[in-house]
Amino acid sequence: MLQKEVFMRRLSMLGIIVIFVFGASLVWAQKTTRLSIATGGTGGVYYPLGGGMANVISKYIPYTEATAEVTTASVDNCRLVGAGKAELALIMADTGWDAYQGRAQFKEKVPLRTVAVLYPNNMHCVTLEGKGIEKVTDLKGKRVSTGAPGSGTEVMALRVIEAFGLDPTKDMTRDKLGVSESAGALKDRKIDAFFWVGGLPTAAITDLGATPGIKMKLIGHVDALPKMRETYGPIYVKGAIPAKTYPGQTVDVPITVVWNLLICHENMSGDIVYNIVKTIFDHKPELITVHSEAKNITLEPQASGGSPIPFHPGAIRYFTEKGLKIK
Repeated sequence: MLQKEVFMRRLSMLGIIVIFVFGASLVWAQKTTRLSIATGGTGGVYYPLGGGMANVISKYIPYTEATAEVTTASVDNCRLVGAGKAELALIMADTGWDAYQGRAQFKEKVPLRTVAVLYPNNMHCVTLEGKGIEKVTDLKGKRVSTGAPGSGTEVMALRVIEAFGLDPTKDMTRDKLGVSESAGALKDRKIDAFFWVGGLPTAAITDLGATPGIKMKLIGHVDALPKMRETYGPIYVKGAIPAKTYPGQTVDVPITVVWNLLICHENMSGDIVYNIVKTIFDHKPELITVHSEAKNITLEPQASGGSPIPFHPGAIRYFTEKGLKIK
């Protein structure tokens, strides 16, 4: 009798395992669409926010499995989407506009479409007290990181520098580092300043400002705006990094701003794009828990010119249902 009970227990346990494995396999099999989201470096906002998007997309769209990929950000992200190596990407609107038109770093037009306007991207110019840098023109003769090669930071940083009448190649020694590497190099006194365009707050800059013995300083550069708009159009707008955004920051810092976008290839399925946009807006509270910049993902900039790139029909369908008229 005892042997029979043991046998029945084992049989029952085996049945439970089989059901679990079969059920898990069935759920996995239903994930018929794989989505790669190109983001940025781990020290910025794109990567955690992209990871949050991947999670909610995988969770609430039954047939999808989304993953966030570390990249060098905007320029490469446009190329990845254009080449079909990523389905979605986070980019800066100015870089995307260059890609869409096939100019600057892009030798041909990239068939991009806007999925959603996300949040404003804030240009930081970061240095330390004691470096003798009070304004952008003081960067002349200094060692400056202008962002990782192939990044939106590099594109916009060079435009800010040139708007102040400096030649980024001749007037300074350029390093090309991502935000985490730039913050580390500034902390170690290997560079004098760095540029970074991203959300607020950016973790790597927060960590730099909180480092004992470091007195970080942010340099305002809003005076570059008229020249930048004259040269590149109304993509750039006035903004500010509010006081107390970073450790030791006691005043608002006037800066230039460009919007961030979520993009896809023009040939992406309209139903998939519709469901992605709906999921992002329906579950925005979950994204806010990942990064506070998600609170700025709202309906208003979708219709007010936040993106120069045409919207995908699937996105237009969603925003039309919300009463927006997309230009």
